[in-house]
Amino acid sequence: MKRVMIIEDDPAILDVLGIIFNRAGYTAIPHTNGDFILQGKFEIPDLFVIDKQLSGVDGLDLCKHLKSWPPTSHLPVIILSATPHLAVQIKQVGADAFLEKPFSNNDLLQAARELTNGR
Repeated sequence: MKRVMIIEDDPAILDVLGIIFNRAGYTAIPHTNGDFILQGKFEIPDLFVIDKQLSGVDGLDLCKHLKSWPPTSHLPVIILSATPHLAVQIKQVGADAFLEKPFSNNDLLQAARELTNGR
């Protein structure tokens, strides 16, 4: 079973994302902030789903860190945000996909499946 680490500071959205992934056969690992990522104190999942606008460390900064850290640099990262027009920033930090809120469950799961296929 593939493991997805979800970092979202809105508890309601975090719960919903966990349910979506669990029902789709993933093991969801929910977190309300990403400070622990910078310290490298976590079990490495198959996929990261990170909200851009987090309290504390910004989601784009987390993605940039994950993509520059050798143990996670090859892992896919999906950035979620209500902010449109982030294509340039998303590319600069190395994210593999971007979904603008609100997005459909199907779009989220399709991106996750495409990015974790073969992993």
